[in-house]
Parts: sequence; structure tokens; C-alpha cells
Amino acid sequence: MSKKQKEQTITINNKEYKVSDLSQDQVTYINHMNDLERKIESSKFNLDQLTIGKNAFSNLLHMSLETADVEEAV
Repeated sequence: MSKKQKEQTITINNKEYKVSDLSQDQVTYINHMNDLERKIESSKFNLDQLTIGKNAFSNLLHMSLETADVEEAV
């Protein structure tokens, strides 16, 4: 007894398409779009890390300068 596989579909502009009915070019475009979306999300994640890191170093610099100012005043 073999299981019938559910046909893959994709919804674009609220319309459902069977992947098997799409041209190879259309499938390639979809694959590119999916890959780019993953890269965009990864870039946002990396940007968050970089921004927080930069802010941490900026805070360390400010604290260091304040400490130096206090030591000079003494």
C-alpha cells in the first residue's frame, strides 16, 4: 500500500498554485525570493548584534573617560 503524497502548493497574491504547474523559471524566482528573505532576516540579526556591540563599546568609552576625569580632578 503506497501513501499518496500531497502535492506542493504555493500561495501568491491570495491565489494558490501547484508547484508542478509552474515553469522552471518561476520556481527559480521563488527559490531566489526565499533565499533572499533568509539573508535579509540574517542581516537584520547581524545588524542587531553589531549595533548592540557598538553601543556597549561606546558606553565603555564614556565610563572610561568619566573615570579619567575623576582621577584628574583628584
